[in-house]
Amino acid sequence: MGHKGWSSKVAGPAIGPYRQATEAGGFVFLSGQLALDEEGNLLQGSVADQTRKVLERAQSLLKEGGLALRDVVKATVFLTDLKTFPEMNAVYAEFFPKDPPARSTIQVAGLPKGGAVEIELLARRAGS
Repeated sequence: MGHKGWSSKVAGPAIGPYRQATEAGGFVFLSGQLALDEEGNLLQGSVADQTRKVLERAQSLLKEGGLALRDVVKATVFLTDLKTFPEMNAVYAEFFPKDPPARSTIQVAGLPKGGAVEIELLARRAGS
């Protein structure tokens, strides 16, 4: 069974050989999003600033596929420093104010382009 994928102009280009979003079996998998602008440059700023940009990119990808943040069932957050968890969490809560999805948060040694936060999402299409 095939699957379809897409990208979003707002999300900017993928930085490797992968789809930014792909759908299979009623689920939509968003590749990890970094705080990149439309040209693929990393946003220089706080973890809060980067988290906001990451979630805006993810929101754009979901919208391109006819979905919204309310359709997200699982999030995985990668931080280069867990001490920044409260800063990331405050912004994350703005995007998921009600009935947030399941989530894991992991500290990693590094992220592409020197990012401080990367978030990947799994969404489910209604009726699937």
